[in-house]
Amino acid sequence: MDDTFHVTDPRTLKAVAHPLRVRLLGALRIDGPATATELAAKFGESSGSTSYHLRQLAKYGFVEEDSEQRDRRERRWRAAHAYTSWSNTALSGAPEGREAVAFMRRRQMEVLREAVEAFDRDSASWGAEWIEAAGMADDVVRLTPASVAALYGRVSALLRELEEHDKDAPDAERVSVFVSAHPVRGYVG
Repeated sequence: MDDTFHVTDPRTLKAVAHPLRVRLLGALRIDGPATATELAAKFGESSGSTSYHLRQLAKYGFVEEDSEQRDRRERRWRAAHAYTSWSNTALSGAPEGREAVAFMRRRQMEVLREAVEAFDRDSASWGAEWIEAAGMADDVVRLTPASVAALYGRVSALLRELEEHDKDAPDAERVSVFVSAHPVRGYVG
């Protein structure tokens, strides 16, 4: 799997900016290869619907057939890339690009909310160390756009470093990490 799919065409981002498609792609990235039928059961959809949306994701390069099929009768899909990135400025030049960028931003917020709610709901099943470590922080600082870009780069590099360090740790778990930086004028909240 390639690391990052750099989207430059608003139609490509719009193709993934669909409620079911973005969820299918996320599931393939996190849980690994699956069939349309398996994904349909996971999301309460028909296999015809998931099959159609997987073909659309494949058409635009987000997913591909898994080269390691378990048998010839099934069609397993896998994510073609670990991450998707795009230039907000470049894609926002057209109405469909602005719409897709806004959808993806809202979807990221939904995933954050769902992760926090799942942790809260299941907190009794996590040990004290996880309960203490999990959470969010916020701060408001004065930065330039270049410094915000540097922040993202350093956080990403740090995450890869820590992931490599913890790869064989018996207490390592999948962790959703969100970094958000938006300029504000005055108090927001």
